[in-house]
Amino acid sequence: MAVKTHTWISLWFLLTAPVIAWDVGYCFMRPRSMKGGDLHWIWAPYALYQEVDLIYGLPALQSGDGFTNAQSLLNVIETLMNLAYLYLAHVVKWPPATIVGFAAAVMTLSKTVLYWAQEYYCGYCAVGHNSAWDLVTLWIIPNGLWIVVPTFIMIQLGKDLVESLNFASEKSAKVASGKTQ
Repeated sequence: MAVKTHTWISLWFLLTAPVIAWDVGYCFMRPRSMKGGDLHWIWAPYALYQEVDLIYGLPALQSGDGFTNAQSLLNVIETLMNLAYLYLAHVVKWPPATIVGFAAAVMTLSKTVLYWAQEYYCGYCAVGHNSAWDLVTLWIIPNGLWIVVPTFIMIQLGKDLVESLNFASEKSAKVASGKTQ
């Protein structure tokens, strides 16, 4: 059975790779990437974001909070998996590529839910200082995309995996009963 691809999933994996790379660069290069740092010009929009989400800002850096870079390291792994899916599905055309894409989406969703749960369990320690408007427009909506889209990817690729497994099961049953065609 040929690998089944979906343009919207492939586009998400492709278009998010540079976004994630940019974010990882900001996190790993702190404090040089932060406002006042010599490399801040590359990450100028983070001047605002480091004030919205203090995990990205000075308080977390100064306290030695490792969560930011730990989630960035997972972003690297997740992005490599996304790119592996694209290569395996579109170039190699390897049917099990769907499993790689599914696993990458599960990783994205899990990591993002962990990020949100960490905020909840620390009493909104990094974002609770924002106005409701800023919280919704600058944190919930942008970060919510990393929950919504991977969930839909998991649903779609999960359906594709079930379809492949059912196909293989039917073929196997036919072979076992001697009804091969």
